[in-house]
Amino acid sequence: MPSVRVTGNEDLYRTLFETAPDAMVVVDPTGDVVLVNPQAQRLFGYPPEELVGQPVEKLLPEAARAAHVAHRARYMAHPRVRPMGAGYELTGVRRDGGTFPMEIALSPVGSGLYAASIRDISETQRARQALERARRDGYLAELGRLVLESGRDASLRVEVSALIAQALEVDGVAVAVGLPGGNALPIRSASGLGPALIDAMADAFARDQLIAHLTQRQRTDAWMMTQAPADELPAVRAALATHGFADAAILPLLDRHRVTGALLALIREPADLDSDQRHFLQLAANMLAAAIQRGRSDEQLAHAQRLDALGQLTGGIAHDFNNLLTIVSGNLQILDAEYSQIADARELIDSASRAVDRCINLTRKLLGFSRHRALSPRGVRPQQIFGDVQEMLTRTFGARIHVSLDCPDDVPAVYADPGELETALVNLSINARDAMPEGGSLRISARERDIVAGEAGGLPPGRYVAFLVEDTGTGMPQEVLDHALEPFFTTKDAGKGSGLGLSMVYGFVRQSGGRLTIGSQPDRGTRVEILLPTAPPAEDAGEARTAGSISPGHARVLVVEDEPGVRRVAVRFLHSLGYDTLEAVDATQALALLRSDAGIRLVFSDVALANDTTGFQLVREARRLRPGLPALLASGYEHATDGAEQALPDGVRLLRKPYRVDQLGEALAQALEARPI
Repeated sequence: MPSVRVTGNEDLYRTLFETAPDAMVVVDPTGDVVLVNPQAQRLFGYPPEELVGQPVEKLLPEAARAAHVAHRARYMAHPRVRPMGAGYELTGVRRDGGTFPMEIALSPVGSGLYAASIRDISETQRARQALERARRDGYLAELGRLVLESGRDASLRVEVSALIAQALEVDGVAVAVGLPGGNALPIRSASGLGPALIDAMADAFARDQLIAHLTQRQRTDAWMMTQAPADELPAVRAALATHGFADAAILPLLDRHRVTGALLALIREPADLDSDQRHFLQLAANMLAAAIQRGRSDEQLAHAQRLDALGQLTGGIAHDFNNLLTIVSGNLQILDAEYSQIADARELIDSASRAVDRCINLTRKLLGFSRHRALSPRGVRPQQIFGDVQEMLTRTFGARIHVSLDCPDDVPAVYADPGELETALVNLSINARDAMPEGGSLRISARERDIVAGEAGGLPPGRYVAFLVEDTGTGMPQEVLDHALEPFFTTKDAGKGSGLGLSMVYGFVRQSGGRLTIGSQPDRGTRVEILLPTAPPAEDAGEARTAGSISPGHARVLVVEDEPGVRRVAVRFLHSLGYDTLEAVDATQALALLRSDAGIRLVFSDVALANDTTGFQLVREARRLRPGLPALLASGYEHATDGAEQALPDGVRLLRKPYRVDQLGEALAQALEARPI
């Protein structure tokens, strides 16, 4: 080892220097190494002759050497003892190029020399990292508990963002969650952000179209905003800078592969997040996204179950009401036939008939919500529907509301009832107009969408067309949105709405094999999406069969109806049409009459009979006795009754209640012509 003269007991000092547990390096005022101990030789891998006379910066990474020279000069100008553990850590470079973290203690030793004690803190750093990861794992467990307790994404608690901020040791955290498929992105949970910044950030998200931006990036990991191009997210950058934040780490929150929100970690001093912080942020984002998706799925399921229950209730009410209307309407028709020549009587009958027609229209709306109304689906081009809707809306909405419709030529045909689809779009447009009393914008668009299994609330995978109706109106709070599809629910003034418009649209969409979703926020408008299946390539609408010219003569009809009033009306109608009748109150009595009377040529029965028997079951039993026997069924439920799909191919006709005498005559003629005896 080269000789350096030290004052005092030289052997003692040399022994202490050589046996010190830490690596020791002594430098002169120029920063050149003049002495190293064996521990320094082992730590850095250099023999003494290769270090002595070299700048001490040789032991540091090249990128850090210039800064260290300046730091060394400042220290030598004001030398002092700085013990180990003072927090001064550097990266050391071994002779083979390997690096390691090291901590340094400094001390002047006289004669213009300075000693550095160097300690490899790799194990200490690993232990510290392990402790930090354990700490963050604890935060993750607590975060999991919080998001589970939060339930729906609308109720994300402030504690969620506060806990993430504590775990990452950052200055602020924001969780922004928007509507499925929408552009608005309100902040649902925040820590370290004042009310002014929360409002400014929500507006900045909208101006920068953050959801679209995150979707285009096609990345799910965290990224620092200042590391992105300077022209990205200018409004967000300006809002952060105005409120004293230097940067933000951003992660998208995904709902079934679609961006539905963002998690932001805000910092006031320029810095980057280390790999452990980024990993924690990613895990937190995944946990929040899973909670949002679970909450929305639970909400959709509960909402669908509630609407299904309401549908069954309203369908049953409408069916019973149709029976009563059949009696009222039938007796009015009988009175009209007998007293049509008396002016006063005719006026009263016409007034009552108009009231019946209004009641019939109401029950049709209820049946539409309950999905018990007959539809006539066929392949229909959305472009044609859009043309008709645009003409109607342009004529009726006026200049205060800007209406735009967008349906590219490549959007395929959907399999739906064209009249009901047009009515649905018009109903949604009217609701949008009413939500914009001061004017605004209404946009209706259609696009093809491929649905994968599990993506759209249980819809079968396949090709669909998504119809979007978006407005810039007043929007709806969550408590109104929760009930928007229920029949008779309305927020409009008395006399300005029945509360059945949206429920009819919902019933039509569900009955057509599709899905309807609504997103809305106060002062941010409403967005309604309808998914309908595309039409099969070779969809054949078929041709309606025209009624024949069969003269009933004295054909005998067996009338099966458990409601006496309805049965009396049916018998009077049949007699006026020239038919003979037999009456039965249930299936058992009807089958007995069929066995005893061979002259019965047709069975006219209600679908819902006593003792949990249906008209379809009666027809099957009757045809075992009399193969090919014509049958006509009547129902307040129309075609959506158990057994209809099996019965219709066998030539069973269905007639909707309440019916007029001419409708009954035409239906009987068709039934007798289709299956003659």
